[in-house]
Amino acid sequence: MRFAMSFSNIAPRDGSLTWAQMARDMVQMAPEIEDLGFDGIHVLEHHFQRDGWNPSPLLFLAALSSVTNHVRLATDILLATLYNPVKLAEDVAVLDNLSGGRVTLGIAPGYVTEEFAGLMVPFEGRARRFEEVVDILQAAWTQETFSYEGEFFTVPPTSLTPKPLQAPHPPLWYGVSGPVMMQRAARRGAVLVGSPRHTVPELAEHYATFERACGEVGRTSAERPIGRGLFIAPTREEAVAIAGPGVTHLFRELYGRKSAEGARVLRSDDGSVVTDASTVDFEKFQERYIIGSPDDAHQRIAQLRDEVGMTELVAWTQMPFVTKEQTLSSARLLAREVMPAFR
Repeated sequence: MRFAMSFSNIAPRDGSLTWAQMARDMVQMAPEIEDLGFDGIHVLEHHFQRDGWNPSPLLFLAALSSVTNHVRLATDILLATLYNPVKLAEDVAVLDNLSGGRVTLGIAPGYVTEEFAGLMVPFEGRARRFEEVVDILQAAWTQETFSYEGEFFTVPPTSLTPKPLQAPHPPLWYGVSGPVMMQRAARRGAVLVGSPRHTVPELAEHYATFERACGEVGRTSAERPIGRGLFIAPTREEAVAIAGPGVTHLFRELYGRKSAEGARVLRSDDGSVVTDASTVDFEKFQERYIIGSPDDAHQRIAQLRDEVGMTELVAWTQMPFVTKEQTLSSARLLAREVMPAFR
């Protein structure tokens, strides 16, 4: 099993950590994360949120590429629908060359309406637009000269330079959960990445659907990366005290709010739909997080391996209100007391 660390740069206004400090902390932590034996460092993307998040994942990964040597650098997830596809193809190709061919491009259509409005991209038709973006990315990276005529984009004969270092192009991960989008991911040869928003049974259902879609096009998918908020400490009580407030904030501030608005359903562990974001708290979402002692982490990771077939754990440890020192302490415990059992 592989292990990666995930960063989102969420800096709540009622917390003591500034966005700038969290950004510097991430770059400073990267060399030790690599030395601890983690296989990847992943970054998320969201825009115009009142508690920050990271709006520029490729810039972050470029900074990380300068202080690391072999760890994989992944966008998990980049909202590809919001980009000019040719410029995105250029930027990813440059990053792949800068990093020595270490980029994994995780992508999704996006669902937050204010992100589309603020970046002046139509929300309607976003799934079709997303697929055109990916069409153009793959054509730009693999053809000496390419052109494109679609519903949303028209590209004249164009030759992209440089091409990505990885051939035919950096691996594509799809961060989706609907069956139609899974079918499209299967046809692309993409990997399905499991979201930290979903319970273990939901993830098992998603991967079963994806495997059926892969079978229809004559392929199998050996990779099953899954994101999980993770924080471990010597005792469960200590871990909950440090990370519990951050979990509550994460699920209340964006996921819970969007569910209450009817934009994207979020369910509590008992299956009930969140219709009031103020009701969200840590206790109702423990199925989505691995927070506790090393023994607790071992048990939960084994569950994901055995019930879902997880091949890579993407550990979201730099959560709101969690300091650099606390993040590194959790990462060290994971590397020393948990990861060896799954290697």
